Amino acid sequence: MSLQGKAAVVTGSTSGIGLALARTFAKEGANILINGFGDAAAIEKERAGIETDFKVACLYSPADMSKGAEVTAMVRMAEQAFGRVDILVNNAGIQHVAPIEEFPDDKWEAIIRINLLAAFYATKAVVPGMKSRGWGRIINTASAHALVASPFKSAYVAAKHGIAGLTKTVALEVAKDHITVNAICPGYVWTPLVEKQIPDTMKARGLTKEQVIADVLLEAQPTKEFVTVEQVAALALFLSSDAASSITGTMLSIDGGWTAH
Repeated sequence: MSLQGKAAVVTGSTSGIGLALARTFAKEGANILINGFGDAAAIEKERAGIETDFKVACLYSPADMSKGAEVTAMVRMAEQAFGRVDILVNNAGIQHVAPIEEFPDDKWEAIIRINLLAAFYATKAVVPGMKSRGWGRIINTASAHALVASPFKSAYVAAKHGIAGLTKTVALEVAKDHITVNAICPGYVWTPLVEKQIPDTMKARGLTKEQVIADVLLEAQPTKEFVTVEQVAALALFLSSDAASSITGTMLSIDGGWTAH
């Protein structure tokens, strides 16, 4: 498929799933705005690499996804630079693992802000332009945890369940405007986010790293394999195609069979 002439905003896209999404859209010709934290030199290398590899324009926004005003400003930046935002991927996310009685208040609130509220602000900002053009794709990176729960992840599970509700509601609101809104629900994908939660899970459950990977992370996935970022990106690309124009308001599982239990 071709996304020539279109523009995409992908939040949380300086590494992991988000970077794979951004590169996949760029490969099909879309101009891209990437966003996220990290080493400035490494981010610039990725930004410039997208432009070089795919001959598209690629902007970087350091917008803090925990601050609604910065999320809105990021969308406006893309609209000003590209003249449009056709595809929005709400992908930014953080995680913290702890029992509810020990869960730090600031961590709980940050997870809700970055994983859920940022998606609200970005969606609110892109919808008017999409309506005016009569076309749009909003893709939320949810999780198997938008459908089922796991212990010690109260904030993340609450945020992802919220993403499911937001996805369905906005899909109904824009259904006649040729805008689709869907959520991709991956199981465990090997990303920096997953890798970083292993020590917390080791501490919370009293397990070794190998036990966490085999008995916690992959225990729920019948395939016993991590989902790849390329697989998630390929699904997002399909959702952006005309072939997917009747798919809206859905939670699409890509979880190695996890939610089939």
